[in-house]
Amino acid sequence: MRAVCKRLLALLMTTAVLLCAIAGAFPLDARAETTLERLQRAKEEKEKTEDAMESTQGHRDSLKIAQDSLLGELSSLNDELANVSTNLELIEADIDSKEQEIAKTQSELEQAIEKEETQYANMKLRVKMMYERSLNGGDWDILLSAKSFSDFLNRSEYIAQINEYDQKMLSQYEESRKAVEETKARLETELTELNGLKEDAATEQRRVAGLVKKTSDSVADYKSQIADAEATIDTLEDMIDAQEASIAALQKQYEEELALSRLAAQSAWRDISSVTFEEGDRKLLANLIYCEAGAEPYTGQVAVGAVVINRVLSSRYPDTVVGVIYQNKQFSPVASGRLALALANDSATANCYKAADEAMSGVTNVGQCVYFRTPIPGLEGIRIGGHIFY
Repeated sequence: MRAVCKRLLALLMTTAVLLCAIAGAFPLDARAETTLERLQRAKEEKEKTEDAMESTQGHRDSLKIAQDSLLGELSSLNDELANVSTNLELIEADIDSKEQEIAKTQSELEQAIEKEETQYANMKLRVKMMYERSLNGGDWDILLSAKSFSDFLNRSEYIAQINEYDQKMLSQYEESRKAVEETKARLETELTELNGLKEDAATEQRRVAGLVKKTSDSVADYKSQIADAEATIDTLEDMIDAQEASIAALQKQYEEELALSRLAAQSAWRDISSVTFEEGDRKLLANLIYCEAGAEPYTGQVAVGAVVINRVLSSRYPDTVVGVIYQNKQFSPVASGRLALALANDSATANCYKAADEAMSGVTNVGQCVYFRTPIPGLEGIRIGGHIFY
């Protein structure tokens, strides 16, 4: 969820910048933008894009730092997992060895029990035989058949030794069996302990493996976020390149306009009396005034009309109202279609028509100015209402 939110944030940042750029292409005020206004706005938009790119770069760098930290943590976890896994393998090997020892001890125990039981059976058999011989005089026959007293003692000692040997062997086999049983019990206890250690090690292995997976997923998430951030940076860099090209073009156009404005002041000027107005010029000029200065005071509407007529009178511009207004890239209401809509509805007010009539009669309250825009620092000219004429 955190990764999705961050990717959406990066996308929203890019979208916001793009929307700003798109919005900048369409002026929101009723008056059309001048080249200088568009140039200033383009620079502001470029600064916003650069700020967005710087912010995205900072976000990307933060993500890389976090990713590097996680990679270090992941490396440590992998080492820990390797150690736990090795320990588990050693415990499992010890368990296998212990089980083999128990199996061997079990076999030895079975053999010891068998020997003990065999010895016990043999001893019982010999006792039985000796008892039966004693009843039949067998043992006495052996003793009485002695040829001398020493022989008699020897034969008595022999019988005693046989009995003692049987007891001794039985005792040894019993001790051997007990020792094997104790060994088996000890091994089984050790096996139980090893199985407990194995379970603990397996639990630890699962825990560390879970941390490894979680950290790996986080690293992958950061990698994806970094890729998104870098894609956003690439997009913003492309936007900045395009904005720089647009600024350069607008700067060139503005410089050309300033040059034309200066040249216009120095050019040959016709007298208003030499201008022949065509049918429809009045309506065309009034509706242009409406588009450019409909919300301005009347003096500002007259000034806009005067700018159009000044261009008609200057040898640097077309010599008709239609030619001046529809000259390429001069009045944006033409390109945007707003002038065509105003003409279709004849939206011009009575004051707009009155201002057009005054301008077409030669009245000017801006001298020979051929441009106008909203005031900006450093631009000198005649200030009327919300416009400066130059």
